Amino acid sequence: MMQSDQVTELINQLPLVGGQIAVGNDIVHLPTFVKSLNPLFIKRSFTKNELDYIKKFQDTYLRYASTWAAKEAVYKALKQANENVKLWWTDIEITRPKPQGKPSVNICKLVKPPELSLSITHDGDYVWALAVCLY
Repeated sequence: MMQSDQVTELINQLPLVGGQIAVGNDIVHLPTFVKSLNPLFIKRSFTKNELDYIKKFQDTYLRYASTWAAKEAVYKALKQANENVKLWWTDIEITRPKPQGKPSVNICKLVKPPELSLSITHDGDYVWALAVCLY
């Protein structure tokens, strides 16, 4: 596993011209998350496209958790880039062009959304997401 200073070093090597980087991450404990998953939370947190993706899988809990972790990571990165940004959870949409494909992010309310890169992983009872925002 990479150490924080190794990640920072790799990020600092990125070829940016006049830009800055904000990073957000989130970890979800799946058994705890499942206990909080209810219809109201789902309605307030996930877009129709996200729900359509989640329903393609037998293990929907894992897909809900991974999408939630990704949204949290993106939100944290965006808040570092601009602490005044105001978004609802459904304004942040996690998309995957194919099952288990590379995730991407759509930000509905931002006129000029920043460039975002997203990674989602899971192991056992944990789901982790990392978002990198170039602004």
